[in-house]
Amino acid sequence: MNHARTDLVPQSRGWTLITGASSGLGVEFARIAARGGRRLILSARSEDKLETLAAELRERVEVVVIPADLARPGAAERLWREASEGRRIEILVNNAGLGLQRRFGDGGTEEVENLVAVNVSAATVLMQAAVAHMRKEGAGHIMNVASVAAFIPGPGMAVYHATKAYLLSLSDAVSSELSGEDIDVTVTALCPGPVDTGFFEAAGMAAGGPSGPMRPARARDVAQAGWEAMLAGRQTVVPGGMTRIAAFAGRVLPRGLTARIAGRAYGRS
Repeated sequence: MNHARTDLVPQSRGWTLITGASSGLGVEFARIAARGGRRLILSARSEDKLETLAAELRERVEVVVIPADLARPGAAERLWREASEGRRIEILVNNAGLGLQRRFGDGGTEEVENLVAVNVSAATVLMQAAVAHMRKEGAGHIMNVASVAAFIPGPGMAVYHATKAYLLSLSDAVSSELSGEDIDVTVTALCPGPVDTGFFEAAGMAAGGPSGPMRPARARDVAQAGWEAMLAGRQTVVPGGMTRIAAFAGRVLPRGLTARIAGRAYGRS
């Protein structure tokens, strides 16, 4: 559903599509975009939460709400088709993501399948569609919300860490491909540490997240750092001093050692 308030702020002619926009980082990305006069397409599973946010943001910009459960087959394709019909998407924020804390092999497969469907398959489908769309337009920005988990194996959250490593690798590779073309299309991977978003509870973890020196950052600060890096065309951004240390350690220390450290943080080794 589409209700517009276009009289209060100069608006971009293009649109910004944000997935996982009903809470946490997604809400903050939407608010930042609206302050900049960017017309918004908001997507998440909860239509009620999306409409509440849309009502707030329509005081500034035009907002379209498209509910979607990206764990369902074909949902990402349908979302892109509806979002881009008659619109130029100038920014894609691939923010939707799921987490799961448990020992690999425990429990059923549905939660793991949903996690991979959202974190890997849907993000890839939307990114591929966005790159093709933006190539034709000659410009655009894509932000993939990865994690510092992308740099480190994660016993206790093995699949989650693996999906974020995939997303970071994909972002880096496509960013390199696009840099060799005569267009202004960029891909940025945002790799935060723990963020105060409710993610940990949804993943079946304690509210404070993993133990260790990295305490949850404010969602607003992380979103702002990611947004600025995306508009600047940076390939990777790791907000926070301790998070950057963790990412560096993940690159230089033996993988077995970083896995044991992460396992202790999750109480798995």
